[in-house]
Amino acid sequence: MVQLKSSKPVSVSFRIPYYTQWGQSLVVCGSEPVLGSWNVKRGLQLSPVHQGDELIWFGTLSLPKGFGPCEYSYYVVDDDRNVVRWEMGKKRRLLLPQTFEGGELLHLHDFWQVGADALPFKSAFKDVVFRRECTLEIEKPLGLIQNSLQNDDSLLVHFKVCCPNLQEGTSIYIIGSCSKLGNWKAQDGLKLFYAGDSTWHADCVLPKGDFPIKYKYCKCSKGGNISSETGPNREIALDSSITEPRYLFRSDGMLRELPWRGAGVAIPMFSVRSETDLGVGEFLDLKLLADWAAESGFHLVQLLPINDTSVYGMWWDSYPYSSLSVSALHPFYLRVQALSENIPTDIKVEIQKAKEELDGKDVDYEATLTTKLSIAKKIFAQEKDNVLTSNSFQKFFSENQEWLKPYAAFCFLRDFFETSDHSQWGRFSQFSIEKLEKLISKDSIHYGVICFHYYIQFHLHMQLSEAAEYARKKGVILKGDLPIGVGRNSVDTWVYPNLFRMNTSTGAPPDYFDKNGQNWGFPTYNWEEMAKDNYAWWRARLTQMAKYFTAYRIDHILGFFRIWELPEHAMTGLVGKFRPSIPLSQEELERDGIWDFDRLARPYIPQELLQIKFGDSWTFIASSFLNEYQKNRYEFKEDCNTEKKIASKLKSFSGRSLLQNEDHIKQELFDILQNIVLIRDPENPRNFYPRFNLEETSSFKDLDDHCKNVLKRLYYDYYFHRQEILWRANALKTLPALLNSSDMLACGEDLGLIPSCVYPVMQELGLIGLRIQRMPSEPGLEFGIPSQYSYMTVCAPSCHDCSTLRAWWEEDEERRQRYFSSMVGSDLLPPSRCVPEIANFIIRQHFEAPSMWAIFPLQDLLILKEEYTTRPAKEETINDPTNPKHYWRYRVHVTLEALIKDKELTSIIKDLVLGSGRSHPGKHAEKQVIPESAIASTEKKQIASGKEKAYVATPLNGVPRKEAVAVPN
Repeated sequence: MVQLKSSKPVSVSFRIPYYTQWGQSLVVCGSEPVLGSWNVKRGLQLSPVHQGDELIWFGTLSLPKGFGPCEYSYYVVDDDRNVVRWEMGKKRRLLLPQTFEGGELLHLHDFWQVGADALPFKSAFKDVVFRRECTLEIEKPLGLIQNSLQNDDSLLVHFKVCCPNLQEGTSIYIIGSCSKLGNWKAQDGLKLFYAGDSTWHADCVLPKGDFPIKYKYCKCSKGGNISSETGPNREIALDSSITEPRYLFRSDGMLRELPWRGAGVAIPMFSVRSETDLGVGEFLDLKLLADWAAESGFHLVQLLPINDTSVYGMWWDSYPYSSLSVSALHPFYLRVQALSENIPTDIKVEIQKAKEELDGKDVDYEATLTTKLSIAKKIFAQEKDNVLTSNSFQKFFSENQEWLKPYAAFCFLRDFFETSDHSQWGRFSQFSIEKLEKLISKDSIHYGVICFHYYIQFHLHMQLSEAAEYARKKGVILKGDLPIGVGRNSVDTWVYPNLFRMNTSTGAPPDYFDKNGQNWGFPTYNWEEMAKDNYAWWRARLTQMAKYFTAYRIDHILGFFRIWELPEHAMTGLVGKFRPSIPLSQEELERDGIWDFDRLARPYIPQELLQIKFGDSWTFIASSFLNEYQKNRYEFKEDCNTEKKIASKLKSFSGRSLLQNEDHIKQELFDILQNIVLIRDPENPRNFYPRFNLEETSSFKDLDDHCKNVLKRLYYDYYFHRQEILWRANALKTLPALLNSSDMLACGEDLGLIPSCVYPVMQELGLIGLRIQRMPSEPGLEFGIPSQYSYMTVCAPSCHDCSTLRAWWEEDEERRQRYFSSMVGSDLLPPSRCVPEIANFIIRQHFEAPSMWAIFPLQDLLILKEEYTTRPAKEETINDPTNPKHYWRYRVHVTLEALIKDKELTSIIKDLVLGSGRSHPGKHAEKQVIPESAIASTEKKQIASGKEKAYVATPLNGVPRKEAVAVPN
């Protein structure tokens, strides 16, 4: 707290440039009562003034006696003081200098903080990429002023800038247009002092006649090398329209440098192969993967979800996005050899035998998990007393018991009742703390089984923690994956049933991945209930994830704007609606002359449609599944009026000659069931939702022109216009809860049908998007252009939800020719195989893109060497989104140890990293120069003619060469 030397109050004037929309204004709000105590409605409202091309917001207040350090932020509000937007990043800090006198006027010159400003302080950068072996010592904390004012013709200016990316021994200076700032000579500039938390500051007294002043920040290395920040000169001008201050505190945000760019490799944990694993990649294999990544120039390893998915006890559980628990790790990834240092010889023999039997081309999910758990139980029987009483286990249990206890109980009850469907568990169907504590008590006869699940989770935690710390020290980020849903029969739906809409299912409307939409089977979230405790379930989930990862991918980030909600009885993803969304009301439809809601909202089944679909068998189908409710018009019978009921009834016909092609009959019946125009809201029958692609239905085609025109207009309004404000507001309520739960770097998977509000919100929140070349976000393009991607993106040639680069290239000859013509610029016939030269060209496009991250599936990188392309390309696909029962079992056909020994491949990849100017582990130790040989057009001709056999490090459709020079780290 500052004790003022005078009884007069200090006045503080806030100044910030910001463009608002009509009806909006800026408010500054903070932790002290004078700034509203974080109640924005009681904060200080600022007033706008146009100055040149800028709109500047001003506001002044008097600080009461005894005013202490205060945090504050700026907010955009509407006319009713409702928050429209707020600053991202850290809270600002108002700290009056200890030598301050009463009656003074202090000007604060701030700049709006966007989400991207906070990224360098995320753990991915702070603790990994920019990790320092030694900690910088604070030279002068904030609040200490070095100089003092002697006369009224001068102004004390305090400069502050953030610079998280600084080599040891480097200093920061200000150079500028006046003598106190060196007259642009670095050796005479103003040296800044480190204040902690990547913040540098200094003050100086400047004659008022020197204003306006222009200046820049620059770095000066231990060896005397000086690098000035990028961009235009900064400027401070005195505002003639307001009272001139004697003190001006300038917060300049980040020191401007060429945008940092890095690269990474993506591979599911289960797909990793090592010489030590038992049939599947294991957490400790991540140490080898980090070694290979660092050697290849990668700063990041991206995984798929690694939570326990043991719901069905069979290979269906290979689907990593349907978790049994959002906190528990999967026993699948346990290294049983590391459970103890004293494993008996007979168990070692068993492990070796299992290792040989499970070392197959693909993952055998059931055999691998069964074997690991069987071996772990034998070791547990010998080790449990020592482990469960150890300090490390007690610490783990204390920190994780909130989720660990219900998880262990759930696993026991699942095995006892032989089902994960907790509705079938009798008196345990309804979760309660009392029942839980009794079940897991030390007096329980099942206590040993409960402790086994504790034991497994403890070792998984220890093994993953070891690997994560190892990767951090190597300069490699571990990036996790946050699934959009949880399993219907999971620990979370059992313990927190009020947080889920159990009568619904989550999916996605028709898009690139599946023209019929997707149904993932997860219950949708009850966001209204989650908001009551400020999304505590989400916050706990992210806190747990941050124990191991420093970055994460938000699966289907569109779900935080709106989710595609389907009825629980649906099997496909077509006939759904967005939640939340503004429906079409019956009154709205009636005003437009739409009256026959029964005709529009029930399946339209004329006799001729049945004859077209089923031919001579139509009468049998009609008698089995339908009722004729009026002449030549049919409706489904009660026992088959949903997709699940149809599938169930078809199984009862199994083996009958009339239904030999059961799948075809099922699909045709589904098509008829989906032959509707409007979907009636089951919770409010006077509300309706337009069926997706309604114009493709025969129900729509048989309507009169007036109905068609009205419904087309309302369809496009519903899907592309009326929801935008609602969806933006929904995302700004839910996403910040995730982002503020940890300091992990967040990336959003924003593929599919993208509302126009998505990109602005992601930019506002500092969320990094995803760009896949074959799924361009720009309208009218068949292939994305990596050189035109925005900085706040991850770019990749493929991902786990589509075919690999090699399979994509080889599966469609006409598309291959179009790509070769438009992207390579050649009219020659492209090679039918994705040879290393083609892979090199495509991969290099992505390396050289402006995107912050270029992340490549390991399968795509292996194409760079011919010897790794012997396996059929289709076998390397991880997931088929069109198949809800896909077996996730792909394993890389080469071990990590072999990849590490392959210096040729790592050299090829690292040359790509170096040639693109991207950062890489160990970059401080190297002086990197981009080769100036061979221009892009020459290389295109070489590839097109098949002459290029060796890698040449030149940009192709990448960032301009002057921007490809490496940024010093």
